[in-house]
Amino acid sequence: MDRAAAVPAASRRAIRAAAAALLGVAAVAGAGFLGWRLLAGADLLRIREVRFQGTKRSSAAELLALSPVRPGDQLLTADLPALEQAVSRHPWVKSAEARRRLPPAVEVRVEEREPGALVDLGGLYLVDHQAQVFKRAAPGDGLDLPLVTGFTRDDYLKRRADLEPLLAGALALLDGYAREGLGAFGAVSEVHVDPDEGVTLYIGEEATQVRLGVGDLPQKLERLHRVLGTLRAGGKRAEVLHLDNRNRPSWVTVRLAAATVGRAKGQPDEAAPERVGGMGGRSFTATPHVKGPKGQPDEAAPRSLQGGTGPRGPR
Repeated sequence: MDRAAAVPAASRRAIRAAAAALLGVAAVAGAGFLGWRLLAGADLLRIREVRFQGTKRSSAAELLALSPVRPGDQLLTADLPALEQAVSRHPWVKSAEARRRLPPAVEVRVEEREPGALVDLGGLYLVDHQAQVFKRAAPGDGLDLPLVTGFTRDDYLKRRADLEPLLAGALALLDGYAREGLGAFGAVSEVHVDPDEGVTLYIGEEATQVRLGVGDLPQKLERLHRVLGTLRAGGKRAEVLHLDNRNRPSWVTVRLAAATVGRAKGQPDEAAPERVGGMGGRSFTATPHVKGPKGQPDEAAPRSLQGGTGPRGPR
């Protein structure tokens, strides 16, 4: 029996249709590939421009110098991931995203780092709000930022994972200082971080020392705001403020800056006694600097103001 005759006519038609379809797909794919190759090699799709958006600290010329994709390259074959990675090596660039555009161009959207502070690592370096140290500070940066101290370069290089949380804490403290409205009493010039003793701020033009210690920093900033407001209302200025009493965390101890009053002619001026209103209606007294007898050194008498917000009050 003829084998061809054994195959139903409908099946033969189906086989021929499938074969024709496969040949059609192959022809389209081949034409598409050939067309893509022709387009990829055509001058019409050569990149005319690589443009950058979002640059403030970095420049288009600096970023283009880092880019492996240049004007004149083929748009379809340009390696955009390599471009993004290369541009991100610029110290100011946090991230980069590249897109193809028509007329033929590559557009790179750049997100730059925002510096939060300077950090002293045997030289001044910029640190962003994610506690990443990203470049050495240069005069051309034109930045007026608080300085974080307490680290050495060797410490940072050897124990970076341990120190970055401390840096992040210092930056968070600066943010909290701003949110609390404490900038009205003076900008922070320095944040000193000690792993054991905690944090000390230096604020204002007089570099008033504010010892915050460890823990409860939002509450301590709130208390600091109240104390500085009380001092300002009384025309007083602090030299040192202690909010680091571990036994009585709610207490604030203040050493006033020296104030002088005139004395009789021929006698030296002497620091005047100070009294300021304390928190919760309590009062704190400051004892002035005391002159010692002739021929003996002066004696620095206590000039602290001590008080608390707890139920027991000042002691």
